Amino acid sequence: MIHVRPLEQKEYDFLMDMHYESIYISQGKPPKHELLNDPNIKKYSEDWGRKGDIALIALIDNKPVGAAWYRLFAETDKGYGFVDCETPELGIAILSNFRKQGLGTRLMKEIIHQAISDGYKSLSLSVNPENQAALQLYEKLGFEHFGISGTSWTMKLNFKFN
Repeated sequence: MIHVRPLEQKEYDFLMDMHYESIYISQGKPPKHELLNDPNIKKYSEDWGRKGDIALIALIDNKPVGAAWYRLFAETDKGYGFVDCETPELGIAILSNFRKQGLGTRLMKEIIHQAISDGYKSLSLSVNPENQAALQLYEKLGFEHFGISGTSWTMKLNFKFN
């Protein structure tokens, strides 16, 4: 049984594991500590829990198996998927042995619902175009190409309100 709920403070280390997993590097991926402390990456987790930081965790049989999160960035400290100061940038990861079971779709739908509930008009993300599984998921959910940042594509989902 899949259960999705807000991340608890005691699960921060798991969120960092998922943050590391979310960074797609096909070959020569640096160790977790090194990569997550790179200044361009550290901004995604530094001082986690500030206003606008949201994380959801997916559990199977009370075991954490994935997470989705978002954070706002400033014009002067942009993330790779930066669109504007009012659009949170999204991250998501699933433990490798739990992929291809619908967890990514479930987490994405839940985090999108959370962002709408929080009053945001859109979400953005950064994806390596070689990560075809992620790209297909994002496109299926309505994310559209917005731009390029380095070797990654920036994608954006605008929420439709009636």
